[in-house]
Amino acid sequence: MSAEEIAERIRSMDIRGAAEIARQAAQALKDEAVDCRTSDLKELKACLERGRDTLIASRPTAISLWNGVQYVFKDTAGITDANEYREKVKVNADRFIKRSKNALMTIGKLGANRVRDGDKVLTHCNSKAAIAVMAEAWAQGKRFEVFATESRPWRQGVLTANDLARLGIPVTMIIDSAVRYVMKDMDLVLVGADTIASNGAVINKIGTSQVALAAHEARVPFTVCAETFKFSPRTIYGELVKIEERDATEVVKAGEVPPHVKVFNPVFDATPPEYIDSIVTEIGVIPPYAAYQVIVKELGQEFIFYED
Repeated sequence: MSAEEIAERIRSMDIRGAAEIARQAAQALKDEAVDCRTSDLKELKACLERGRDTLIASRPTAISLWNGVQYVFKDTAGITDANEYREKVKVNADRFIKRSKNALMTIGKLGANRVRDGDKVLTHCNSKAAIAVMAEAWAQGKRFEVFATESRPWRQGVLTANDLARLGIPVTMIIDSAVRYVMKDMDLVLVGADTIASNGAVINKIGTSQVALAAHEARVPFTVCAETFKFSPRTIYGELVKIEERDATEVVKAGEVPPHVKVFNPVFDATPPEYIDSIVTEIGVIPPYAAYQVIVKELGQEFIFYED
């Protein structure tokens, strides 16, 4: 599919999940490079840069998308031949997609060490990384049960419940506002992340910060599962993470409330690092305050800016 088609599927929530969004964007740019058959380097760059900007604009909060797109252009600055440029983009896209999938498996193995036999685990939204951890723990023979929030308004908790049920893991869905009510009985919280800032703050599905607050109050470990490409190099230089707001019709149907009633529908919120026990990544389990070192070591300076 073209970059515009993938961007529209991301905007419409047809493609969900920070990692999947990033992989689809990388694949879209690879496809654009193949479809743009020009032998003129300037034309090829212009084509790919339009695709890049369209994709990035489709989901401004998800740094995984930004990092994935940037990775596709890694080490292309000095290339002067269109065919060589095209091949480099294709190789980079394939490498990013493979690396992101491998990261998920590693996170599953490392994070499974945090799950104990007999635990009650609470999860929020639909995180493939968090599910990978639970799947691996279950495969190791540990027996536990999961409480999954409904995660309104898109109810991604339904996806999570189905994912876990297919694995045979006992799962109970709860309404979002029941989190504090059940937290006293939980042993562990596992969530994903859309973006991790350089100060260790985690941007994730709206309601995550409330889950973290309830866990902190109940002294339940709050663990984030995230690939390193979800860490934001742009926050090192003071850029704030933009919190996306979606249409009111996701919350109320037309005519349910008077026209003068406003609806605020943010997609994400920020969980401060002091409420996070650890972040499970493919390079190890780290404290949230190590986010800066991860960004510098894993992503490097070339990821911080690109030319508009």
